[in-house]
Amino acid sequence: MSAPRKQRVDVHGWLILDKPVGMTSTYAVSAVRRLLHAKKAGHAGTLDPLASGILPLAFGEGTKTVPYVVDGEKAYRFTVRWGAETTTDDAEGPVTNQSAVRPEASAIEALLPRFTGVIEQVPPQFSAIKVDGERAYDLARDGEVVALKARQVEIHALRMVDYTPEQSVFEAECGKGTYVRAIARDLGRALGCFGHIIALRRTRVGPFLEADATPFADLEDPACLAQVLRSVESGLTELPCLMMSRDQANRIRRGQSVILRGRDAPLDGGPVYATCDHAVLAIGMIERGEFVPNRVFNLG
Repeated sequence: MSAPRKQRVDVHGWLILDKPVGMTSTYAVSAVRRLLHAKKAGHAGTLDPLASGILPLAFGEGTKTVPYVVDGEKAYRFTVRWGAETTTDDAEGPVTNQSAVRPEASAIEALLPRFTGVIEQVPPQFSAIKVDGERAYDLARDGEVVALKARQVEIHALRMVDYTPEQSVFEAECGKGTYVRAIARDLGRALGCFGHIIALRRTRVGPFLEADATPFADLEDPACLAQVLRSVESGLTELPCLMMSRDQANRIRRGQSVILRGRDAPLDGGPVYATCDHAVLAIGMIERGEFVPNRVFNLG
């Protein structure tokens, strides 16, 4: 007779996983959710199976903060092999173009400013972009060549940190929607030698850094699992914070707006979050001098 399944429980917060190569983001979420016996879980930004590094996992009320982490800056370290382009822009796909040319370090360095700032980027054929309701990678696997439109992305920094004629290592800091595989592809084309990624590691997602991440193997230790769970608020630390009185907190919990007084109130504009007695209450907007909640947390 099989052992009864453990009942799911309310778990709230963030766990920053150091995802190993070969694991899908979907599997990582389900595996850690099982370890925590959590009712609800999600992740902040898919990481390819061939990539390693930061995969922030949200649980319970923490899932309400996912959009704000996803919108944060990303950082990557990646290795480009010169001389070949592939269908997937990484080492998984077959080679489509080859060249005997190998770039000089000076030529690469001279090209990098063209790939920083706001640029136009065509996503890889094997990407999660939807085309007529279907994922581009599903169409590509069926042999269809999809004409994906260029999109504006922002690359805040791109630097080469190691060089050989056969391959180079780069570090990039970029905004939401940037494809690092496309950077490798476009660098190779611009250099006249072709290129594709052979190693990729994500080192930052919004407020979470590489030093915050826990290897998957360590999570099988229950003591470690309890120690690495972060607060719901940790996903919001890049937003302005408003501290509320208990009376204001009661209004916010009922979904009501509160009038802000004093010089410390942020200007109207982007999202902010409210706390009371070191507990996160809600995410909202400042409108005409009032905090208007649109996502209220149930952490009582």
